[in-house]
Amino acid sequence: MAPVLALIDLQRIFAAPDSAWAAPEFQRVVKPARQLVDLLSPKVIFTRFVAPEKPAGSWATYYEVYPFALQPPDSEDYQLVDEFKGVPTLDKPTFGKWGPELAEAVGPGGHLVLGGVSTDCCVITTALAAVDAGIYVQVVEDACAGGDAESHQKAIDIMRLYSPMLEIVTVDQVRALNQ
Repeated sequence: MAPVLALIDLQRIFAAPDSAWAAPEFQRVVKPARQLVDLLSPKVIFTRFVAPEKPAGSWATYYEVYPFALQPPDSEDYQLVDEFKGVPTLDKPTFGKWGPELAEAVGPGGHLVLGGVSTDCCVITTALAAVDAGIYVQVVEDACAGGDAESHQKAIDIMRLYSPMLEIVTVDQVRALNQ
């Protein structure tokens, strides 16, 4: 079964240097993400983090800290960056993007390849939920960026602990496996 690529939250709110949620190395992942799209099309899903209409529970407290993020899904901040503008997206008001939609796309016991931002938040939560569901996951390190370089590396190191169910790979390794 061919792998499904999920590119996590390649949105303006994480790309803009002046955003409180900026991933400083965001621009570094654009080219590798494009390469992954070329390698794994048409099985590609782009996700977007969007604010819930009315935050509840711990999310209410979260948005008290980050009130700027309480924007509608069609706001400019929540759009994909220009390099991926206009592609369909899977929108979720949660860090992790694993759920019924990705599960259906990947299929039982399938293979999920992940890239995007932020390694230390939305990527890791998506990866670990997929692993728990019995999915083989590859996180493409050079196609991910964290809140900062240290947090990115810590998340990568934590995910390495889940081998062989989760592997950390590079774009070149994905290319070699899918030729």
